[in-house]
Amino acid sequence: MRIRRYSELIQLPTIQERYEYLKLSDTVGRVTFGYDRVFNQHFYSSDIWKKARREIIIRDNACDLGVPGFEIDNHITIHHMNPITRDDVKNENWEYLLDPEYLICTSYLTHKAIHYGDSNLLPKLPIERKPGDTCPWR
Repeated sequence: MRIRRYSELIQLPTIQERYEYLKLSDTVGRVTFGYDRVFNQHFYSSDIWKKARREIIIRDNACDLGVPGFEIDNHITIHHMNPITRDDVKNENWEYLLDPEYLICTSYLTHKAIHYGDSNLLPKLPIERKPGDTCPWR
């Protein structure tokens, strides 16, 4: 598995390109915690995670995949660009768990798209309207 990095991701200008870079097509639906979910729930409620989460939201301006113009107006998910495991949390692999180089802001639907391979879930820019473009006889 290749290591995905924020410094590479931000070189891609569009949300579609960033999605293609991050999607987990080789591991779609892979269970990362299963019955050991208590490990990640403890981690995600920790002060150290909350601090890292705030820093990522500020860095990405609360934009989906860090793309300007795709502001997230509801719950922001911080996505680990490289799937984490129970052992990462259990062994307190802080570099891997908290390093901003491996984290990115996502909306709920974009996060699902990355994990389940459905690009239809990605946000779309509004269609730019022009006078008369909805005229039925043109």
